[in-house]
Amino acid sequence: MSETYTASVVGGTGFTGGELLRILAGHPGFEVVQATSRSADNMTVGRSHPNLRGLDLRFSDPDDLESVDVLFAATPHGVSMGRIDEFFEAADTVVDLSADFRLPEADAYDEWYDGHESPEYLERAEYALPEINRENLAGADLIAGGGCNATATILGLKPLVDAGALGPETGEVVVDVKVGSSEGGAGGGAASSHPERSGVVRPYAPTGHRHEAEIEAYLGLSVSFTVHAVDMVRGASATCHVFPDDPVSKGDLWGAYRDAYADEPFMRIVSGGGGVYRYPEPKSVAGTNHGEVGFELDPENRRVVVFAAIDNMTKGSAGQAVHAANVALGLPETAGLEFDGLHPVGSP
Repeated sequence: MSETYTASVVGGTGFTGGELLRILAGHPGFEVVQATSRSADNMTVGRSHPNLRGLDLRFSDPDDLESVDVLFAATPHGVSMGRIDEFFEAADTVVDLSADFRLPEADAYDEWYDGHESPEYLERAEYALPEINRENLAGADLIAGGGCNATATILGLKPLVDAGALGPETGEVVVDVKVGSSEGGAGGGAASSHPERSGVVRPYAPTGHRHEAEIEAYLGLSVSFTVHAVDMVRGASATCHVFPDDPVSKGDLWGAYRDAYADEPFMRIVSGGGGVYRYPEPKSVAGTNHGEVGFELDPENRRVVVFAAIDNMTKGSAGQAVHAANVALGLPETAGLEFDGLHPVGSP
């Protein structure tokens, strides 16, 4: 690769911060020159992320940002919107993995979050998911990472929207997402502790999940959305019950999904084939930037069941961010992301 970009990771001790460092360390187009953390200032990266013990890098204070080409912010919601001017003083391109810039309108932050400190940046931000926003990502200097639950749902439903089977006035959609404990972050609290999480299928957002706002913004769909916490570390699995107004056939579904994803480097269609893994499962994509989608037709009930599975920390966060940065900077889309997962593995 002819050009190398310097990069920093702000908030490097968290789960997604560690994923970013793992991916960027193996990326041929990036050189990681800084990772920040208040709690681990001057400690080695390997102390927080034992899989990165070979990385010769120490955390530094987040108030002392180095000048870089690209700054990746893996901070909690609310941090980046308050520091965005400072981030742009340090970097030409900012990639934010929080919810701070992922909705296009300030009114949506009033409704779904706690308002917005820097609404003037929202129009400038581009949603990070290349499968729906590739054209607008090219040359973008503010990239907003998607939410993992929204990402899985959007990837599952996008082909039906593109094919005209779903729209604002067309069809009802009920979505149930099951997610792993890493979605709560390194400081997820009691609900994410192993004794409390083990063995559960726990509805933690029966209604009103914030990721509904992204689905509506980028697919134009209003969905009935529920999220369950399950006994899994990595992964998000969306099961979407779709009731289109007009009948669709199995051939229509295959055509829609192939048209949408045949040329996408990280998307796989897995729909009722042979073997054990007949439909998308998080275990199949754990640790990768791949997304899997599948479907089944229920003609008697005029229902289509759509499945989508991703690794919430990779395709749903850090991998998506790097993929988007590749597109924005004109690097090969798959650079640094071509790794496959492992099989067999335990709980992902």
